[in-house]
Amino acid sequence: MGVPAFFRWLSRKYSSLIVNCVEEKPRDVSGVTVPVDTSKPNPNDIEFDNLYLDMNGIIHPCCHPEDKPAPKNEDEMMILIFEFIDRIFSIVRPRRVLYMAIDGVAPRAKMNQQRSRRFRASKETAEKIEDMSRIREEVLSKGMYLPPEKPKGEHFDSNCITPGTPFMFKLAECLRYYVHDRINNDPGWQGIKVILSDANVPGEGEHKIMDYIRRQRAQPEHDPNTHHCLCGADADLIMLGLATHEPNFTIIREEFKPNQPRPCDLCGQMGHELKNCEGMAKEPGADESMGLFGAEQQFIFVRLCVLREYLQSELEMPNLPFEYDFERALDDWVFMCFFVGNDFLPHLPSLEIREGAIDRLVKLYKNTVYKTGGYLTDSGVVNLSRVQLVMSDLGKVEDEIFKKRRQTELDFRRRDKMKKQRMRQQQLAQRPKWMMGGQFAPQAPGRSGPGSSSVSNPRQAAYESRKQNMSGGGATAELKSMLTREGEDQRGQKRRPENQGGRGGDDSDEEQEPADDVRLWEDGWKDRYYKSKFDVDPDDLEFRYNVARHYVRGLCWVLRYYYQGCASWKWYFPYHYAPFASDFVNIGDLANDFEKNTQPFKPLEQLMGVFPAASKKHLPITFQTLMEDPESPIIDFYPTDFKIDLNGKKYAWQGVALLPFVDETRLHKALESVYPDLTPQERKRNTRGSDRLFIGASHPSYDFLEGLYEGGGTTDQVPIDPKLTKGMAGNVWCDEYNIEKGGVVPTPLPDVPDIHDNKCITVCYLDPVYDADFLFPAKVLPGAVMPAPTLKPGDWNSRNQGQRYRPQLGFQPNSGYRDNKDMSSAMRMVRNATGMGGQGFVMSSQNMMPTMKAGLMGAAPGLMGAGPGLMGAGPGGGGQSRYSNQGHQQQRSYNDRNQGYSGQGNQGNRNQNWGHNNRNQGQSWGNQGNQRGYQGDGGYQSYGNNRGSNYRSEDGGYQSYPSGQQRHQQGRQQHNPRYQDSNRGHQYQDHGQNERRCR
Repeated sequence: MGVPAFFRWLSRKYSSLIVNCVEEKPRDVSGVTVPVDTSKPNPNDIEFDNLYLDMNGIIHPCCHPEDKPAPKNEDEMMILIFEFIDRIFSIVRPRRVLYMAIDGVAPRAKMNQQRSRRFRASKETAEKIEDMSRIREEVLSKGMYLPPEKPKGEHFDSNCITPGTPFMFKLAECLRYYVHDRINNDPGWQGIKVILSDANVPGEGEHKIMDYIRRQRAQPEHDPNTHHCLCGADADLIMLGLATHEPNFTIIREEFKPNQPRPCDLCGQMGHELKNCEGMAKEPGADESMGLFGAEQQFIFVRLCVLREYLQSELEMPNLPFEYDFERALDDWVFMCFFVGNDFLPHLPSLEIREGAIDRLVKLYKNTVYKTGGYLTDSGVVNLSRVQLVMSDLGKVEDEIFKKRRQTELDFRRRDKMKKQRMRQQQLAQRPKWMMGGQFAPQAPGRSGPGSSSVSNPRQAAYESRKQNMSGGGATAELKSMLTREGEDQRGQKRRPENQGGRGGDDSDEEQEPADDVRLWEDGWKDRYYKSKFDVDPDDLEFRYNVARHYVRGLCWVLRYYYQGCASWKWYFPYHYAPFASDFVNIGDLANDFEKNTQPFKPLEQLMGVFPAASKKHLPITFQTLMEDPESPIIDFYPTDFKIDLNGKKYAWQGVALLPFVDETRLHKALESVYPDLTPQERKRNTRGSDRLFIGASHPSYDFLEGLYEGGGTTDQVPIDPKLTKGMAGNVWCDEYNIEKGGVVPTPLPDVPDIHDNKCITVCYLDPVYDADFLFPAKVLPGAVMPAPTLKPGDWNSRNQGQRYRPQLGFQPNSGYRDNKDMSSAMRMVRNATGMGGQGFVMSSQNMMPTMKAGLMGAAPGLMGAGPGLMGAGPGGGGQSRYSNQGHQQQRSYNDRNQGYSGQGNQGNRNQNWGHNNRNQGQSWGNQGNQRGYQGDGGYQSYGNNRGSNYRSEDGGYQSYPSGQQRHQQGRQQHNPRYQDSNRGHQYQDHGQNERRCR
């Protein structure tokens, strides 16, 4: 979902909803890899029933990864996809259903965004290749080193990951083989039902999954306490999970690590981008692949039941004139999140998630509920008259929002400029003040000029050099420059650009501010906006209101899509830009219905609607002609160049690609002439398919499904008995790809064996069917048992005086603690919460020193500015230590009065601390670096400013605050440091239930 920074905002504000996964790895025994036995209990202390895979979130990182070398060919890509699924399956271990959904043909509203992405990707790839060639020539001409160019092979076009391409057809074939292999050979797969929805089944992957859940929930045999786990990285999965109102819904995704360094595409070195590449010497015999990529990506769980707890507190509205219903308020919160971004509508100009847009909307929403006496939505249907009030209140503060945004941006640029100046001055300070010229000037290796092999008349050359320096060059010029900056500039004279910020100037490489004709922070911003973006005169108010009406219709469509399924395959927002909140006028009477019985595009039709001409190779030959022939009736759909409007943003990927919208009628008419030329294989790729259900021989429903193939098989849909499938309903019929029992499943990949003695059966599957007017209720089902509360109750301290609060780290109260079987995930959570990522670095006033990863002051996870239990004090040398022994079970901890001391070293002086009952020795250095971050439910971070520090304990967590002296403040509330691991030094983790932001 197109909500930039949404997950980062959510995880920082509601930090306890994140749980790090405990993952068992395959073992190596005498050179033989022993796979994980997924039939054993889940090490995450929870048993999931259903696992849903949004496959496009797996396919893309496996085919063109960013953190490891790219696969060589499509066969390697398929193997990587298999391994990725294996890894997710071993973590989650579903016991009933595995649902794999690949994106099929999307609704027309989503196709516009897909078209923009693919055209932009094609353009950026071509520009990148051109830039690499140009920069390579420039660097080599200066005599610098660059690795030899890689052999020019066929470039992998990621646009092929679109329904209807040969790549997706091959992927479906490989996944069918993969499921057969696992059901036949893996004990964890043999008792479950596997559903594969490939790219020929219309619909986005995540929405096909949600449609399956909705339709199963409406069946009387459905278990309301089913444990769901959905795998995917898109932010809209969080909204979709909340929209199900299932009490046990979890999302598994890759751990979010922003701003990860990547090697330069040209020289392969770290620390700079392609545009700044100057070439770097490589050590003889060095491996170019070493050090370029990070460690294996880890996974986290996002517990939506905990998010519900947070929102239940945040959305509480006391003293309402009617009965408060949290489920309705939750649906309204999901609806309001659409305003800050989604895949179908551009976000409103006045709403940015980084500026607290959702919190602002929640405040306006509560006022509206009190005024109108009702909620905004009901099971996916919007009450537009109440939305009108929210938008009106937002429109009143739009001018203030734009001016504040501008001021914040200017402040950021000022700080960034000062930072660059400091960095440049540090670099210049390390260079010689003056360098010899002429015959003594430095020469690039291997690029020496004529006559430079020997120096002629060195005495005269040295004399000329000294004379030039004395006459005003070199150090003399430097001294004059310094005097000018200190003298003339202070008298008000304007400095030359080259003299600003030190030698050589500071602004030579400063990025220019993107041109902005709208200037939202100045008066008249609305007139300029519509003139610049829509080319509409300022007095044409009706056009503005019409754009707003289309946008409101879009909001209704999106909410219906999330709660009831696709309301119309044909609807789309016909503009590139959104209106302002103040333009939502008289929207209460707009129709909330859409055209019924619409049909999605066929796969090849979608390819023609979203592909640029550069990706034509994935289409049939005659279809390619329509994209490149100047006489084609739809040639205007495929511009080779187009404008990207930054729209007030900094980077091109944030801008708006101004592409023409595809006329559906013209497209279909043009394709009529080329459809007869399709081959049988291409016709098969262009059909609308159905889901497939895979069952092993040990499953109770195997005999029933096997009976479908008796007498030649049936193509009539037969209802499944939910008693045989643990409550799963639907219709099934025979599948042309079924392999008979005992048969051979042929392999689609080289070096992968066939599967003999098959014991897996395949049938086509259709979800339960309902009337077109049926409304799926958005509510918790009867009989559902809500999970036990995870967050700390507000009155816990008053009810449990003198006791320590023990936060819940995982799915169960004991998860992640010493008495549990695996603590690695809890330790990783602490490392991430402290902002160190397990690196174990200590910031000093003179350098950055690598440490022991644990037991070190100011760096190791779980520590608060000192070694474990031993707090060094004194500004110059050896320290003083105090600790209390709380018993054999915890080894050692702080006492209830926080009787530990935070130590401050003095530029390298160190205190040595030894932990009680532990042989590991921790060393602590003064933490004089500057660190910023968040402290919330699940950990803490420490902050220093080259001075002493004090700490305080609140709601079970620690924070460190900068102070002018070394002083200690006793915590007034309980805290809970814990011993975390052995053989790594002491680690303690403290969790607060109320998030605090340190400033």
